[in-house]
Amino acid sequence: MSHSSVLVAATVLERIASAVVLSIADRLLPLFDASPRRVALSPWFAPLMRWDAFHFHAIAWHGYTSENQWAFFPGTPFLIRLLRFGSSDGITQLLWPIALLVVACDTTRTLYTLSLHHFPSSPTLATLVSLLSLLPSSPATLHFAPCSEPFFTYLSYKGMLYAAKECWILATICFTLATTFRSNGILLSGYIIWSLVIQPFLDRKKTSALKIMYALFLTVVVTLPFAYHNYSAYSLFCSSSSPTHRPGWCDNFPPSIYTHVQSKYWNVGFLRYWTLSQIPNFLISAPPLALLLVFSWYHLVQGFLPLLRLKLLAPPAPDQQSKAQPNPSPFLTPTITPHVIHTVFLCVTLIFFSHTQIVLRLAAALPTLYWGAAWLFLEHAGSSTGKQWRWGRLWVGWSVIWGLISLGLWAAFLPPA
Repeated sequence: MSHSSVLVAATVLERIASAVVLSIADRLLPLFDASPRRVALSPWFAPLMRWDAFHFHAIAWHGYTSENQWAFFPGTPFLIRLLRFGSSDGITQLLWPIALLVVACDTTRTLYTLSLHHFPSSPTLATLVSLLSLLPSSPATLHFAPCSEPFFTYLSYKGMLYAAKECWILATICFTLATTFRSNGILLSGYIIWSLVIQPFLDRKKTSALKIMYALFLTVVVTLPFAYHNYSAYSLFCSSSSPTHRPGWCDNFPPSIYTHVQSKYWNVGFLRYWTLSQIPNFLISAPPLALLLVFSWYHLVQGFLPLLRLKLLAPPAPDQQSKAQPNPSPFLTPTITPHVIHTVFLCVTLIFFSHTQIVLRLAAALPTLYWGAAWLFLEHAGSSTGKQWRWGRLWVGWSVIWGLISLGLWAAFLPPA
């Protein structure tokens, strides 16, 4: 079998296993909150209605009826309505699970292709990375629930792959669509800016003003869903409101309902989440955050910074560049540097400004998580100590155990969300 066939088969088997675990947990564990029983859905979909799924489902069928719902972007509600999530009408009820399975299989294959692009000499490494991605830290939201994660992850990977291949229009389309699902999709525009503007600058290549304008134009396109979401709310709440009923956020600069509801209803802000009651959430978020940051540190310190000093302080002549020794580690290749910078920025934001535990859901959209997991297995694998293999096994063990626990917590409607 080809690598692609193996990955598709593994994806299907993993989804079946997760569905069985979730079904058993739903039958055995009591609900902490009875809200899912009040929603008129097919019994097959009842275990999927938890946390953010309620907001997405309500928006899909009734629109944005309350201020706090504007924290959720319209991509997921659109698909819920299009695919008739929760329907009990014959073949219609299969649309959602089939769509998710198709997206899941192509997500795994896309990650394989993306990894193979960055590590072209090692199909085995790309396969390992893709298999590790089948052990996410939030299987319920990524595999089954009517949430944004599976679609955002898929579109992020696709856009990253197109950006790596310098297919800028296709990359922009994917990143723009990703932003219709999550606000942090605007960060994906960084891959375009890096390749078209920053990388040529670091290489001391001349960049035309036209190319810079092109990069800025594509970046603006990626941010359009975010801007339109806020504009729609401004038109609804601010333009037609009398001064006495005008919400306070309308006078902010910029007048963003998204930042307003995140601050008001989710207490998002610098160090607001740093309270004693949130220590458990920091602890359960520690494994993926630690892996992401340690791998990023390794790449930046061992790979990017030495190369940066070489380029800016003492760039070699063109004929000397071809004679440079290849990097001893595939994980130090400069082509993944924008991924690492994106990872560091997102991790810092989650730790200091946001609900830290949502890294359990967002990390799946970062290839660096699975590159880092593969790094634990493969780096110095030939050493006598076997320490890297040990850390790799610990990561897989944590992923399996936490994955099972998280499915149980989801079924019982218990945190983390």
